[in-house]
Amino acid sequence: MNIAIGVARGLSFLHSLDANVIYRDLKASNILLDSDFNARLSDFGLARDGPTGDNTHVSTRVVGTRGYAAPEYVATGHLTPKSDVYSFGVVLLELLSGRRAMDDDRPGFVEETLVDWAKPFLSDGRRVLRIMDTRLGGQYSKKGAQAAAALALQCLHTDPKNRPPMIGVLASLERLQTSHLPRTPKLRQTITGSSI
Repeated sequence: MNIAIGVARGLSFLHSLDANVIYRDLKASNILLDSDFNARLSDFGLARDGPTGDNTHVSTRVVGTRGYAAPEYVATGHLTPKSDVYSFGVVLLELLSGRRAMDDDRPGFVEETLVDWAKPFLSDGRRVLRIMDTRLGGQYSKKGAQAAAALALQCLHTDPKNRPPMIGVLASLERLQTSHLPRTPKLRQTITGSSI
């Protein structure tokens, strides 16, 4: 969750009134981690100033990475902060599932995006656990995973107006982190064979 929070914090700052920047190329390989797994955004080469005045979007040539770009941006070239929110939803899905945004490593299979694969599971709280990375061995809060998946689904909404702003995403993730902290195992004293 720390990685997701760090990325959300960075995007929230970029989208703030002070910065008003659209990152435009959020993907896993543009997220650097320090020794404490704090996330830092890198590669601002495609970043653009956000819309100003009464403008609702910035019109631009479509660039970025397949599997991460918001569908309305790919279709129209209209770029908004909500385009970054969509990309964040993809990154959050990658963190939850352990899968990459584009699955093109399976010869003979049709290329499928992570979003296309995961969306049927995201809307059903009971089925959502099927997308979780099996390498986690179930060592996570089930309710926390369901809440994070629900947040990813909000970020991936096809209508950008229905996606939450990054500041709201950040607040949701911080609430999730504090309310679904993993429980610490009871300390046992093995010298006498009794539990404390």
